[in-house]
Amino acid sequence: MSLLKRLFGLGGAAAPKEEKAPTLEIGGHVVTATPYQEAGQWQLCGVISKEIDGVRKEHRFVRADRFTDRDTAVDMVFVKARMIVEQMGDEIYG
Repeated sequence: MSLLKRLFGLGGAAAPKEEKAPTLEIGGHVVTATPYQEAGQWQLCGVISKEIDGVRKEHRFVRADRFTDRDTAVDMVFVKARMIVEQMGDEIYG
């Protein structure tokens, strides 16, 4: 019976634990690092958000940069987000 359970996914290994997305505040903006795997590497991706006049605004960004490990990708999301916030400020929301 255990062979059938494994074949049809009815038992066995537990689902992988979902990690919470790392966040960092930069100049009043909240940056959430959301790198994802692409072609065996981690693609740089993040969300910059801020509440303006009671409305939460978001700007999602994806860059061509890829990294071999998730931690480096997360660190670089924060570096890129800092550059975006410093250069554009609240203009990134529209």
